[in-house]
Amino acid sequence: MTDKDIQLGIQVVPLTRDDKVYDKIDAAIEVIQNSGVKHVITPMETVMQGPYEVLQQVAKEAQQAVVDAGCNEFLVNIKMHIRLDGDVTMEEKRLDR
Repeated sequence: MTDKDIQLGIQVVPLTRDDKVYDKIDAAIEVIQNSGVKHVITPMETVMQGPYEVLQQVAKEAQQAVVDAGCNEFLVNIKMHIRLDGDVTMEEKRLDR
């Protein structure tokens, strides 16, 4: 798609009735934290910055981590900001507000 940095926001919502729902979410977040990509964790999603293909792979691995944590049904919401002629950075979005 592009070799420029994009931003990808991912929210994984386990559809489970057990009391370990946050353990499953934490498994996805751990994959992102260990990926080496720039990221910001928020209460509703985690936003990553990096090359398109890299972020797609991290998102796929985060989903697999939820499965590996014992979840057999979940929702995944992904949002991307792509700019073909330049990087999309967290700094330009003024996260300090």
